[in-house]
Amino acid sequence: MKLNVLFLQNKIMSDKIDIEFNKNEDHNKQLVYELKTKHKKVSLGGGEKAAAKQKEKGKLLARERIDYLRDADSPFTEVGAFAGDGMYPEYGGCPGGGVVCGIGYVSGRQCMIVANDATVKAGAWFPISGKKNLRAQEIAMENRLPIIYLVDSAGVFLPMQDEIFPDKEHFGRIFRNNAVMSSMGITQIAAVMGSCVAGGAYLPIMSDEALIVDKTGSIFLAGSYLVKAAVGEDIDNETLGGSISQSEISGVIDDRFPDDQSCLDRIKYIMDKIGKFEEAGFDRVATKAPLHDIKNIYGILPMDRAKPYDSKFLIEHLVDNSEFEEYKEGYGKTILCGYARIDGWAVGIVANNRMISKNKKGEMQFGGVIYNDSADKAARFIMNCNQKKIPLVFLQDVTGFMVGSRSEHAGIIKDGAKMVNAMSNSTVPKFTIILGNSYGAGNYAMCGKAYDPRLIYAWPSARIAVMGGEQAAKVMLQIEKASLEAKGEKITPEAEKALLDKIIARYENQLSPYYAASRIWVDGVIDPIETRKVISEGIAMANHAPVKPFNVGVLQT
Repeated sequence: MKLNVLFLQNKIMSDKIDIEFNKNEDHNKQLVYELKTKHKKVSLGGGEKAAAKQKEKGKLLARERIDYLRDADSPFTEVGAFAGDGMYPEYGGCPGGGVVCGIGYVSGRQCMIVANDATVKAGAWFPISGKKNLRAQEIAMENRLPIIYLVDSAGVFLPMQDEIFPDKEHFGRIFRNNAVMSSMGITQIAAVMGSCVAGGAYLPIMSDEALIVDKTGSIFLAGSYLVKAAVGEDIDNETLGGSISQSEISGVIDDRFPDDQSCLDRIKYIMDKIGKFEEAGFDRVATKAPLHDIKNIYGILPMDRAKPYDSKFLIEHLVDNSEFEEYKEGYGKTILCGYARIDGWAVGIVANNRMISKNKKGEMQFGGVIYNDSADKAARFIMNCNQKKIPLVFLQDVTGFMVGSRSEHAGIIKDGAKMVNAMSNSTVPKFTIILGNSYGAGNYAMCGKAYDPRLIYAWPSARIAVMGGEQAAKVMLQIEKASLEAKGEKITPEAEKALLDKIIARYENQLSPYYAASRIWVDGVIDPIETRKVISEGIAMANHAPVKPFNVGVLQT
């Protein structure tokens, strides 16, 4: 009888787990479907009508140019696909920031490709366009990647010139980077495939190779209308700065081509001749697939971002042969550290553990929270990876550092600073994937955007902010109530609830990974099953740049 009861209890528990798994799976697959739908929409750029106009001129679209240029069936890791999403509604939006860029392969060489999208406001530069281009150049510089510019832009979007033109991280920084990359020996190839005007004209001419497409390409500091206004000269744009003028008269352009395809073919030819440079030498062996089906991640990751889950089990779905050699397994349990391989590359993984655990004193510790011992462990592990020249992968699902008198008296600030110091000064490349929560100082300690990860991507389940939506809303509600009361106004319970709902709705929108991606706080939002590929391509990219010596400076012990 007892055996029957035990069997029944186990059966009920198993059914509950299966139901929970299925609910999670349905929820996360729906998020991935929304991701793919959003990406499909943003891939249309300025829309079908604008695309048709480009086709009438005999031009390929930005994504078509990239597809033609890239090696067939080779990986392409897009950067900033959702840049500008939901921004600039007063100007009709700026899908993709008006530019398409990513890491791909041309003639067998991994490189950064940047293509202006002329279907979006004629490729004009919005503030987010500048930020996206600078991010592409940053990735190329950090990893010593050749960079290819496919230029087709009307220049700065004049109604917003004050937000794109004069500051350090604005438009002019791009040409400064051209010069710096040249001094670093990083190959830069530019093809003028449409308009290239004003300050933007410096970009191709500061590249190693400058090509132009006949009839559709033009390059000049000032177009015909501005020339007429400034110096009174009557001249058309083709005579002023067309392909013949700039390749055969001025000598500004190296060569001209009859169409997009032949111009892109020349770039392939050039890329095929580039020699090899010193590499970092990260360890790689033959890849092995995880023992578990990676799609199980959809069922493991809870719908409710506050719920615990087995983080180590999730990691085993991402790493080769599901082998994860844990570091200090019995200590600092709210952060998992360990060695593994991803697509053959050796990696050190630092991940928030979402399981509730007990510390060495038998005290309960909440999952996703960084405690003193876990911060101490992570700092030591990061230093070890630098000593061994092993790239670091941060898997974020963190609600922050532990607060309260016990943690403060134990020196949580000191231990947190130790972790931040080690992570900040790490010279092996860092890659960050935001799986779920990414709140407050936890975002910083787990290598958020401010800490120079080589690449940082979010899953559709990610939530990024200084704190959770409900907590933040309650804090902001108290502030707004105090402000109203100071004016002698009373707030009814109904009005208070309406105000709270309004604050939560606003804050929840800002928590979205797409909100972060639109502002390039992350490089993009990816399907969880693409994680292995993104990390592998990132390490392959980082392997182009030798590793500098590691020094953490002063540490409080």
